[in-house]
Amino acid sequence: MKKLIFRGIVQGVGFRPTVYRIAQKLNINGYVLNKGSEVEVVIDTDPEEFISQLKKELPSIARITEVIIEETQTETKGFSILESTNGSRESLTPVDTATCENCLRELFDKNNRRYLYPFTNCTVCGARFSIINDVPYDRERTAMKNFPMCKECRGEYTNPLDRRYHAQTISCPNCGPRYTLYDNNGNNLGSKDAIKQFANQIDKGRIGVVKSWGGMHICCRVEELPRFREWYHRPEKAFAIMVRNLEVAREYGEITPEVEKLLSSPQRPIVLVKKKKLEEASPGLDTIGLYLPYTPLHHLLFHYMTIDAVVMTSANIPGEPIIIDNKEVFTLKADIYLLHNRDIINRIDDSVIKPWRNKIFFLRKSRGYVPEPIPIDYKHRILTVGASEQVHAAISTNSKIYMTQYIGNTQYYQTLRFLEDSLRHLMNLTMNNKTLDAVGMDLHPGYPSRIVATRFSEEYDTQLFEIQHHWAHGVSLLVDQNIEEAIVLTLDGLGYGEDGNLWGGEILLCNRMEYERIGHLRYIPLLGGDKATMDPRRLVYALLREDPHGFFSDMEIDILRKQIDASPRTSSMGRILDALSCYLGICMKRTYDGEPAMKLERYLAVGEPTYEFTVPIKNNIIDTIELFKQLKETVDPPFTEKMKADLSYSLVKTIIDALCSIAVSKAEDEGIPYIGATGGVSYNIPIVEMILEYVEKNGLTPIFHEHIPNGDGGVAVGQNAIIGAKLG
Repeated sequence: MKKLIFRGIVQGVGFRPTVYRIAQKLNINGYVLNKGSEVEVVIDTDPEEFISQLKKELPSIARITEVIIEETQTETKGFSILESTNGSRESLTPVDTATCENCLRELFDKNNRRYLYPFTNCTVCGARFSIINDVPYDRERTAMKNFPMCKECRGEYTNPLDRRYHAQTISCPNCGPRYTLYDNNGNNLGSKDAIKQFANQIDKGRIGVVKSWGGMHICCRVEELPRFREWYHRPEKAFAIMVRNLEVAREYGEITPEVEKLLSSPQRPIVLVKKKKLEEASPGLDTIGLYLPYTPLHHLLFHYMTIDAVVMTSANIPGEPIIIDNKEVFTLKADIYLLHNRDIINRIDDSVIKPWRNKIFFLRKSRGYVPEPIPIDYKHRILTVGASEQVHAAISTNSKIYMTQYIGNTQYYQTLRFLEDSLRHLMNLTMNNKTLDAVGMDLHPGYPSRIVATRFSEEYDTQLFEIQHHWAHGVSLLVDQNIEEAIVLTLDGLGYGEDGNLWGGEILLCNRMEYERIGHLRYIPLLGGDKATMDPRRLVYALLREDPHGFFSDMEIDILRKQIDASPRTSSMGRILDALSCYLGICMKRTYDGEPAMKLERYLAVGEPTYEFTVPIKNNIIDTIELFKQLKETVDPPFTEKMKADLSYSLVKTIIDALCSIAVSKAEDEGIPYIGATGGVSYNIPIVEMILEYVEKNGLTPIFHEHIPNGDGGVAVGQNAIIGAKLG
C-alpha cells in the first residue's frame, strides 16, 4: 500500500471528508488521519491517479503545498477516518471563511432545521482561526468545545455522505451558541428574536454593537454618520460600509470585475474603491471602503433591516485592540448590544485591500488571510515584532513565515499585550518545539514593541537583532516578489536611521545581507518632534522658514525659530506630502494617521504637470527645502481646486522623478534590473503610477507589493528575512 502525506491548508476545510468520499466512490481500502500539521492517507491504488482525482474535488479553501509518497506495510479493509493524533505543530491553520452558498440557502430555507440560525457553517466555511485554541484542528481544541453536539448534529458529523461530515464547528439551534440582546445599561433583553429586534433598532437610527467571529463591530445606518462621529470622537476618520450585495456596492463605488471578485471572495475583505457617494464615510478621500456580509449573522441583519448599507467598523477604545469580551464592550456606551456566548480565542480585524491595476495592496492583512504562510528559503525559528504602529509581527519555522493578524499601535498598553499574546498563540499553532534561534526588533530605541522582543529573547535565551526600519521595508518587498536584490524607494512617515536621524525618503540598494543608502531627501527639522507630525503647519514653517499663510502668532513663530536647531531631523517623504497638503489648504490638522497625505491623494489623482519645478540634487540628496521655496514663488494663495491638483501633481512628480533618476543610475551601474517602492507612501496610487512610468521608460522592471503590507505591517517579515540570511 502507499502512504501519502499531504501538507498545506488541509485541516478544517473538508479535506478528510473529501478523501473519504473519493475512496468510497473508487472502492479504495485504507484510511485518512489528521496528524496535526499534515494529513496522512493510506491507499491501495495508484497514488498519482488518486491525487489527480483529489485535486479535481478539493474544497475551495483547501490548498495542497506538498505531497510525500511512501511505501507502507499497513493492511486494511475498507476505508475509514481515524482519530486525530497530535503529530507536528508546524501546521497551516485554516482561516475564517465567508458563509458558503450551500449554508446561505439553508439559512433562508423555512424547511431546514437551521433556518435563520446565525451560526450555520460546514466544512468549507465559517469561523476557524478566530476560535482555534490548539492543533490538530478538532472540536475539543476550539471555542465549540463548550457546545456538545445534539443527536441530529452528531448524525450529520458521522455521516460520510453529509457535507458536514467531520465539520468541527457543526451546531444548530438545539446545541449551538446563541445571540442575546442587551440595552445600554447591560440589562439582558433575552434571546427570542434578538437579531430581529437589533436590526429594527438599527433601522430606527440607533448605534449598536454586534459580536462577530473575531471581535465586536459598531453598527449604524449611514445616515447616522454625523451623530456616530460625534459619539465615537472620530471627526474625520474613514469608516467601512457593509452593503447588502454587489448591486448596492455599485451605488456607492466603482466596482470593476477585479473588485467584484475581491468583494465576493471567501476572504470577504474591505476593499477601497473609487467613491460615488456618501462623502461622510471618508471625508476628503476619493475612496470608500466597502465589503459584503461574511457571517450568517450579517445576512440575517440585512434580512430584517429595510436599509441596504450600514457602517460596520471595529469596536474598540481608540488605540486599543478590537474588543472581544462581553463585559468590556459596555464601556463603549452604545444604544443596543447583540452578543453571543461563544468565546473568541483569537481577536482578528477585517482585512483591508487597495486594488491597483491587476495587483492588490494590503493595508491590513488579517481576517481571511491570516495565518497563511509565506514561503522562504531558511528553516530558522525567528520571531520578529515589527515596528510601532500598524503592527503585524511574524514567526518563521520550517521554511515558512507566518504573519500575525493585525495588531495596531503598540504605544497603547493593551495593544502591546495583544502583540505578545498573539505571538505566543501563533508559536503554539505553528511550532512543535518551543525554541527560538533569534528575535528581531526595530532599531528605534523608543518603540514599545522592543519590550516584547526583549522579553522573548530573554525567555528563550537567544540572540536579539536590531534591524534598520527601511532596510526591513525593502527586504519585505524582496520577499513579497521573491527577488534577491533591488533598488528600493522606501518612502514613509519615519523610521530611525543609523545616523540617528529619522529617515523616510530613501533610495536603498538592498538584499537580505546588507544595504546601501544611495540617496535621500534633504533633512528638515521636525519642529517640536511628534508635534510636527500632528500639526503639518510646523512642517510648512520648517521648509520655508517663514509663515506665508499666517498660521502662527509672532510669539509662536519666535518659539518655532528657536526650535529649528534643537529639533530632530527627518528625510521623510510622508512629511513632505503632509506639508504640501497643509500649504495648499487641503488638510491643516491631522486627526488620524496619514490624514494630510491621504487627502492630498485625491488631488494628485486628477492633477496635471502644468507647473515646472526644478529640484536641486547634490551628492544624491534631493533638496525639498529649495523646492518648496519655488512653490511659494510660483503662485500666491488662495488656490483654486484646479491649482491645488496641478501644483501638487507637478511638485510631487518632480520629487519622484528625482528619486527615480538616482535609482535608475545606480541600477544601471550595478546591473540590477529591478526598482521597487515600499513604505506607507507606496499606497498612494498616483505616486506608484509615476514610479512605474519612469522605471519602465528606462527599460527596467518595477516591483511592488502584492502579498505583504506595503506599510509598517510588512516590517516584521523584512526583519525576519534579514535575520534568516544572517544566521545562514
